Amino acid sequence: MAISASLADSSGTSTPADPSSPIALSAVSKSFVNGPERVRALDEVTLSVGPGEFLALMGPSGCGKSTLLSIIGGLVDADEGSVQVLGRDMGALSRAERTRVRLMDVGMVFQHDNLLEDLTCLENVSLPLHLRPQEAHASPDGDALAALERVGIADLADRFPRQMSGGQRQRAGIARAVAGGRRVLLADEPTGALDSRNTVEVFALLRDLAGSGVAVVVVSHDNEIRSWADRVVDMLDGRVSAGQ
Repeated sequence: MAISASLADSSGTSTPADPSSPIALSAVSKSFVNGPERVRALDEVTLSVGPGEFLALMGPSGCGKSTLLSIIGGLVDADEGSVQVLGRDMGALSRAERTRVRLMDVGMVFQHDNLLEDLTCLENVSLPLHLRPQEAHASPDGDALAALERVGIADLADRFPRQMSGGQRQRAGIARAVAGGRRVLLADEPTGALDSRNTVEVFALLRDLAGSGVAVVVVSHDNEIRSWADRVVDMLDGRVSAGQ
């Protein structure tokens, strides 16, 4: 599988991001105002993620991991630098255009699955597909079922979230994120609320998704991910400090 390595060392030097990669960040910085202080959450981060690569972002709380993921997904604007996702300049897109990117090509998973309790598992997964333009998606329910099969819970299609275990719910969240052929998956602490067995199962699932060509980026505190990721990038104080 193709892996594009581009990261900064502890001295802050960096190699250029590969613009042909599904994800290519160049000198990305972001600051937030916290009371009287301005906190620099990201400091000139340069990073590429190749097709079919499973990249783990690790580091202490507050180091910028989740901010970086949100910028890639178009939920937060970078103050400086370039953010290219599947050839699109995210900084040049409107909010509506970024929403369409997530609807069509970029799936996001969070620590809490965010499933809608009044919808079945299948309905939760198919809902974003029904929101796509009709010409872009002819069979949302069929593709949703295929996504559930892909994550191993097609037999739970008619269950409501309250009838599912934590691990099953997170699999449903992952199915929703990749249904319909999305090519990028961003996951923020997807195993944070799971026990060790379910954690391994979710990491194995993400590994399989990367093997099918999806670019997978996971924020995690769990060292178990080092056994599954193609590459681990450690962050500290908003900078990429090491990688392997």
